[in-house]
Amino acid sequence: MIPNDVPVAVTSRSFSKHPELRQALLDRYPNATFNDAGESLRGQALIDFLKGHEKAITALEPLDAALFDAVPELRVVGKYGVGHDMIDLKAMQARGVKLGWTAGVNRRAVAELALGFALTLIRRVPTSLALVSGGEWRQVTGRQLSGRTVGIIGLGNVGKDLAGLLRAFDCRILAHDIHTDDNFCARVGVEMTGLDQLLSDSEVISIHLPLDDSTRGMIGANQLARMRDGAILINTARGNLVDEAALAAELGSGRLGAGAFDVFAAEPPENNALIGLDAFLATPHIGGSTEEAILAMGLAAIEGLDNAGDPITVARGNRP
Repeated sequence: MIPNDVPVAVTSRSFSKHPELRQALLDRYPNATFNDAGESLRGQALIDFLKGHEKAITALEPLDAALFDAVPELRVVGKYGVGHDMIDLKAMQARGVKLGWTAGVNRRAVAELALGFALTLIRRVPTSLALVSGGEWRQVTGRQLSGRTVGIIGLGNVGKDLAGLLRAFDCRILAHDIHTDDNFCARVGVEMTGLDQLLSDSEVISIHLPLDDSTRGMIGANQLARMRDGAILINTARGNLVDEAALAAELGSGRLGAGAFDVFAAEPPENNALIGLDAFLATPHIGGSTEEAILAMGLAAIEGLDNAGDPITVARGNRP
């Protein structure tokens, strides 16, 4: 491929420090600027970094109307990662900026993390770790995941991958989604159901939804109250899908068994009642942070620079 002299800005820190991704981009776009300072770019710092660049590869940085107005030369965004809730797609479309985005490229990494959370919590590993760390050697009785009822909220790329992994555990798999893939459900053994039934029947629930106006706050106090006693809630999708304060109350009371989140409404979470609860496990948004997923997401973002389209059309045509 003939190199392109169009200037490209890379805001992502993990992309910028990845030698294989750097070289792949430079082979195609030699005039690339990387975030070598490792800064978390927001607001004016982000605007300043993007100025003078026609294309950009971005990750979790917020791209809004004010930014697009401040950097009118920016015409294409290649999205590094599978979420696009940090981008104002309407503002992007109105200004003729194109989006390159591929859903599902980190599906296995996120699905494995969700499965790991389920196994860790159902066996009460955090409780055992706390006891041993405190000098107490005492066996803690957990449960097996095998044969349990697992609910998957959002049967997109990650949800489907998790369902496939769960087959090895002979779980009853329930799923709720506005879309139905009958062939997949028949092949894997997934039962599509309403949200209320999934919440009341499942012993483990894993959320795999995109964040938009229709899903924001979808799991609130009323939905949590429908969950069965001792149930486990896992979220590796987006933080604003769940009412975190309501979940903290349910876990603090002991009615729900445990929770594990890789994502939060505010990252890093500050003054969050969930953090520090014995029944809650938190990780710092590492769902896609495997060597394999980082490479796949980065290469997809590079391809997106050349295959971008109308942002709303692109977003609607792909599901996380």
